[in-house]
Amino acid sequence: MYDVIIIGGGPAGMTAAVYAARKKMNTLLITTDFGGQPMWTMEIENYMGYQFITGPELMGKFEEQVRRFSVKILYQEATGLTVNADGTFTIVTTEDKHQAKTVILASGKRPRRLDVPGEQEFTGRGVSYCATCDGPLFANKRVAVIGGGNSAVQAAIEVSLVGEKVYLISSEEYIADPIIIDKMKEAANIVEVKGYVTKKIEGSQVVEKIVVQNLESNEDQELEVNGVFVEIGLIPNSEFAQSVVALNQDREVVTDCRAKTNIPGLFAAGDISSGPDKQIVIAAGDGAKAALSAYDYLLHRR
Repeated sequence: MYDVIIIGGGPAGMTAAVYAARKKMNTLLITTDFGGQPMWTMEIENYMGYQFITGPELMGKFEEQVRRFSVKILYQEATGLTVNADGTFTIVTTEDKHQAKTVILASGKRPRRLDVPGEQEFTGRGVSYCATCDGPLFANKRVAVIGGGNSAVQAAIEVSLVGEKVYLISSEEYIADPIIIDKMKEAANIVEVKGYVTKKIEGSQVVEKIVVQNLESNEDQELEVNGVFVEIGLIPNSEFAQSVVALNQDREVVTDCRAKTNIPGLFAAGDISSGPDKQIVIAAGDGAKAALSAYDYLLHRR
């Protein structure tokens, strides 16, 4: 019986683990890997203490700090969550079951798919969901980036540094931060394709072209590309807990300002929670709050 089980190894989960360990809580961290979404980010300029750092570098420092403390780490995937009759919890993983007095959900989000013909077929053969990971594979090639948010515009910038031409395809106006948009517009090899939706991805063995449709004229246009980066948002990894905890319309776990959910002893932190802004520093702060709230809950639990 653990004092707390933390599910997720991103900035929220790792911060929660450090705070829980410092409170001498018997802590189990369940994750498939360390880092989470920041592992896909090459340029971080807004995490305090670092004027510039890459996502993998920052998450490496997080992980190093976690390993300094007495935290048991289990590399498995959480597949189920139940509340026991005595108010404790059972976490089901791909290989085992674990008991805890409190649980912190910090499992983050995963990329949203386009759900168009060719996407699944060419995933790993030109279709990617991580420009930071796969961008260097497309040196001197043409690629398309789909999306209009921060992650899409940032991906276009990253790939433009190595690619011949980058088509930035967005169905509407960008919702990215102005400073990122300004930086994107400075790149001579980024072509903005605004007001278009993606219809299908085509090729033989690998991606060869993408077909987009103009929303006003309904006319199709073919763009010859070697790669497609899908950056249209994220889906919370909340399925394993959906039968227990309250979710909002976006399937995020509903929390209050102290990371509490509707279930006593169950907390949520980071991008899986219903907080309005998704940033590394906010996820880390959520993780700290969740661990401190779990500690306070155990102190007053009867």
